[in-house]
Amino acid sequence: MTNEKVTTAPTTDDTVRLEADVAEASQPFRRLQEQMHRVIVGQQELLDGLIVGLLANGHLLIEGVPGLAKTTAIASLAKGIRTDFKRIQFTPDLLPADLIGTLIYRPSDGEFVVKTGPIFSNLILADEINRAPAKVQSALLEAMQERQVTIGDETHPLPEPFMVLATQNPIEQEGTYPLPEAQVDRFLMKLLVRYPDRAEERQILDRMAKTTTDIAIEAVVDPSDIARARSLVDQIHVDDRIRDYVVNLVVATRDPAAAGLDFADLVEFGASPRATIALLLVAKARAFLAGRGYVVPQDVKDAAPDVLRHRLGLSYEAEAEEKTADDLVSALLDHVPVP
Repeated sequence: MTNEKVTTAPTTDDTVRLEADVAEASQPFRRLQEQMHRVIVGQQELLDGLIVGLLANGHLLIEGVPGLAKTTAIASLAKGIRTDFKRIQFTPDLLPADLIGTLIYRPSDGEFVVKTGPIFSNLILADEINRAPAKVQSALLEAMQERQVTIGDETHPLPEPFMVLATQNPIEQEGTYPLPEAQVDRFLMKLLVRYPDRAEERQILDRMAKTTTDIAIEAVVDPSDIARARSLVDQIHVDDRIRDYVVNLVVATRDPAAAGLDFADLVEFGASPRATIALLLVAKARAFLAGRGYVVPQDVKDAAPDVLRHRLGLSYEAEAEEKTADDLVSALLDHVPVP
């Protein structure tokens, strides 16, 4: 089946106005990508994922071996937005108070006052998140899910926009604490950073092989741009057949055999309803970034690997057969009928 059936939006006045609004409101985010490309060579999927996560109001888990510019890409995103940015280096000796803050006794009036931690920022880079112990990860979990933190007996809301961008290294496991499934599920997407090709590697060499490589990035996006964009993302038109397609994909991860897939023994558990919501949100954000006021099936297919790869629990049989979550998602996309 092809995508042509759902590639045109309904011809209503509201949709025409939405198309015009999306075309205008998406411009700052394309300029943001251009600014990030002044520093980052290639890695288009990563840069798309960072901006889509921002548009969809979700947190991102970014995985890749050292030296692939994960931290640099996130810092470039932060420089291109007129918001606060904090980088937190996660280590085994980190305490929850180092993250969220604590109560400080003030002798002058005999009272405790709140000293807020670095989590009170708009963009948070949680570098090497899997090096933090369980108590720190639990504190971060509340911030990610509830967008608030508790210090003493008081609850403090976090600023808007608020986004956690966490990095982890897949090859070094010594001294790390695997993230609990409950926390992993809170990440809207898991982005994989891959090696550059030969041409990109040469471009990196020409651009970065200097003693000073401070490339200026212009801030081109305001918090008001983000708020407006998110409002328009919510209005993106989604045909009922595409909504059914999203549900069919997620349900098939839970019961592959019922969907006619032959990898039931490879899946320990499937994706949660949070994945269904995330898949549609990311597809809508991708449509917005492309300047469209409607979702096409390809938006869903492009979103599926990033949304589903960290939400599938693989069995020992999958490990024995050297099957990855991406392999199963690829099979899923090939098998489930496209509207």
